[in-house]
Amino acid sequence: MRRALELAAEAAGAGEVPIGAVVVAQGREIAAARNTRERDCDPCGHAELLAIRAAALSRRDWRLADCTLYVSLEPCAMCAGAIILARVPRVVYAAPDPKGGFCGTLGDLSHYPGLNHHFEVVPGVLGEESAAMLRDFFRRLRTKDR
Repeated sequence: MRRALELAAEAAGAGEVPIGAVVVAQGREIAAARNTRERDCDPCGHAELLAIRAAALSRRDWRLADCTLYVSLEPCAMCAGAIILARVPRVVYAAPDPKGGFCGTLGDLSHYPGLNHHFEVVPGVLGEESAAMLRDFFRRLRTKDR
């Protein structure tokens, strides 16, 4: 999770919402990414999605069935869908997302009935540190807009 928070800080420094994600297999990082929505003008430029893509490419396999995804903010519905499609068995996130989280906050796709894959969710790891970074980012953004 520390690595995901480092990536989140990099995102903030680049003017992106501070979110970072890391895919780990057998105790080793195989992919990592940060938000790039602003830079790439891409609504799909979420850290989780980018990290999952990079992990699949590095393995030359879209199935990430032995991986854990660490992310600094609870995944949204789009990212939870990508987690399901990639067969990621475990997601560890730092801060809950009251406006978009779909791993337990607004909804829960991790164990949605009828889907062909479910995943374990471990919330709150270094959550306050991530939440503070997000609050600070948006506070600075609001101040800058005045």
